[in-house]
Amino acid sequence: MRIVYLTAGTGNFYCGSCLRDHSLAKGLRAMGHDVVIMPLYLPLVTEDHDQGDTPIFLGGINSYLQQKFSFFRKTPRWLDRLLDSRPLLKLAAKFSGMTKPKDLGEITVATLLGVDGPQMKEFQRVLDWMKEHSKPDVVCLSNALLSGFAEPIKNQIGAKVVCSLQGEDTFIEKFPSTQRNATWDHLADQTAFVDGYVAVSEYHADIMSRQMRIPPDKLHVVPNGIDLTGFDQIKRIEDHPPTIGFLAALIPAKGLETLVDAFISLHQSQRIPQLRLHIAGSSVPGQDGFRHAMQKKLDHAGCHGSYRINTNISREEKLAFFTDLDVFSVPATYGESFGLYVLEALAAGVPVVQPDHAAFPEILAKTGGGRLCQPDNTKDLAEALANLLENREASRQLGAQGREAVFVNYTSHAMANRFEQVLNEVVKDSAGITTSQSALQPETV
Repeated sequence: MRIVYLTAGTGNFYCGSCLRDHSLAKGLRAMGHDVVIMPLYLPLVTEDHDQGDTPIFLGGINSYLQQKFSFFRKTPRWLDRLLDSRPLLKLAAKFSGMTKPKDLGEITVATLLGVDGPQMKEFQRVLDWMKEHSKPDVVCLSNALLSGFAEPIKNQIGAKVVCSLQGEDTFIEKFPSTQRNATWDHLADQTAFVDGYVAVSEYHADIMSRQMRIPPDKLHVVPNGIDLTGFDQIKRIEDHPPTIGFLAALIPAKGLETLVDAFISLHQSQRIPQLRLHIAGSSVPGQDGFRHAMQKKLDHAGCHGSYRINTNISREEKLAFFTDLDVFSVPATYGESFGLYVLEALAAGVPVVQPDHAAFPEILAKTGGGRLCQPDNTKDLAEALANLLENREASRQLGAQGREAVFVNYTSHAMANRFEQVLNEVVKDSAGITTSQSALQPETV
């Protein structure tokens, strides 16, 4: 099957959605499908640097200028190419964290208008490229905010459209009410042109189906999977101080301050002697203030020397990060649609403590790799962490159980198999699709 995958890049940091999309595309390629990734807005940041030579479409600078100034909707192609250059887009990405919710809302609504909106020149360029270079059977959209492509793809390309659902609701809820309501209305309208939706969790499927009024026969759930390359080679360091780990974007929404407060309470009580906290994750300019505030908070509480913070780590550094952890937690404060970091910790054999909301209860029920605590409750989080740190054997059993579950059911291969089954159902053309035999067999450790 010929598949075009539209996915948004970040320019300078790893994001869960990008990693999931890239892993899924690689998995589908490994199964024999012809998959082309078309990056949108900013350059892709992937762990294996396999970005191909496909140009960037809907470049962030061009999209913004065409949204704000009608003059840029008629500029010559040479100027557009200059503004879409990777160095310039990477420079622009450094300021992406400073974009106001109102501006994000306006651009999102404009994008959902597709070829009828102010960015129609950019949309048509995507469609023309598909006609010339790919002629896909299916076009996969990374998230529902790209569903403005659905109608023109159906009309001009004649391909099926499959749209993933991953984290849109929390992004949209930041908009002012006018843009927020308009966005949900446009998303509901676009369901007529999308052949299938693929949510990353039952939790997120329920939210999006209600908000977008998605017909039940179009909605599927395919849990995320991760690339396990290197995880099977992780060698745990046995002789180390008890250590709590955090690996996610270094922003307030991921609950880092809740974890810092829980760590401080345990450190000051000396309940767990020599306790350490290892923090890692993506950080972009404009968001450094929060990270520095957490450092000051830890230092003022007398924790200097008991913690470390590393930003924008590589895949190799990520694998090393897990080697001396005893428990892991990202106590996100919002409705996380999944949380790849949970799978990564479990794949390394590290048990997790997550808040009892969003997709976390679903993941832990299916993996058995950790404990739940009350959301946004420092005391309850500290108690759950301490219980696992004090009961090493029970903790190791949870980690081993979670690891086995990930290696069986939450690999990129398993995700691609399930996604392929959705494509088969959507396209309904057995002559054009060969279902892998591996799709019928679960992976084993």
